[in-house]
Amino acid sequence: MNVHDYFKYKKRIIIKIGSSSLQHPNTGEMDIIKMEKLARELCDLRNQGRDVCLVSSGAIAVGRKVIGLQGRPKDVATKQACAAVGQARLMMIYQRLFNEYSQVTSQILMTKNTVTKDLTRENAKNCFEELFRLGTVPIVNENDTISTYEMHFGDNDTLSAIVASLTNADLLVLLSDIDGLYTDDPRKNPDATLIERIDKLDEDYLKMAKDSTGSDMGTGGMSTKLKAAQIATASGIDMVIANGGDVGVLHEIMDGEFRGTFFKGNKDDNFDLNQYILHHI
Repeated sequence: MNVHDYFKYKKRIIIKIGSSSLQHPNTGEMDIIKMEKLARELCDLRNQGRDVCLVSSGAIAVGRKVIGLQGRPKDVATKQACAAVGQARLMMIYQRLFNEYSQVTSQILMTKNTVTKDLTRENAKNCFEELFRLGTVPIVNENDTISTYEMHFGDNDTLSAIVASLTNADLLVLLSDIDGLYTDDPRKNPDATLIERIDKLDEDYLKMAKDSTGSDMGTGGMSTKLKAAQIATASGIDMVIANGGDVGVLHEIMDGEFRGTFFKGNKDDNFDLNQYILHHI
């Protein structure tokens, strides 16, 4: 894709990276080299004068490795325990990496109730604004330590789009384990082709979504990414899906030279984030 200068004027950027992009596939241990490169990329975006927010999965996956569980926990209590251990470990790693570039990070943990209640939603918006004003990089995750089925978003693709809408971001980038939206599942159909640009997200595109995901680390497939695209584009925010195998794709996006799917923001004046969450999440 060649859109040259289009992205250079994006002031506030939300980047989401999933569990499968942060860990070595064979061991499930953290990919420290990739995390270090991610921190470097985000710090460079900050040095360009942009507001940057990272929505990072991985707390449960990190916690399960620390505790010594072999597979993904099934019951809520074990998930919460893994999240409590893993979130602290995850933030410790991020703080050390960002500190190497003299960048301050902050942590925000959210549940669905954070957004659906007027007071907490306003408090969250104010908190984000102040953190951006102070020059920090907020690192956001779902609060899995207290979240139950009724309270959770279920995946960080959706959460990142909600954060983008809440903060009036200019661009949402979903770093995935796939290049973008294809005409069919490229893992099963070699003739599937990448859709590079979507100017209007309609039902034909939404039907292309697959509920499967390529890794036991993550929770979201293409359907969750298109749900995120619905939220972002209706809020007037551009969105990109790109492959997080090399997080260097972030500066390629800013340079307008990248492989991925670009969704053009089309603000819908009738779109209500709170109502969307209540009825669709």
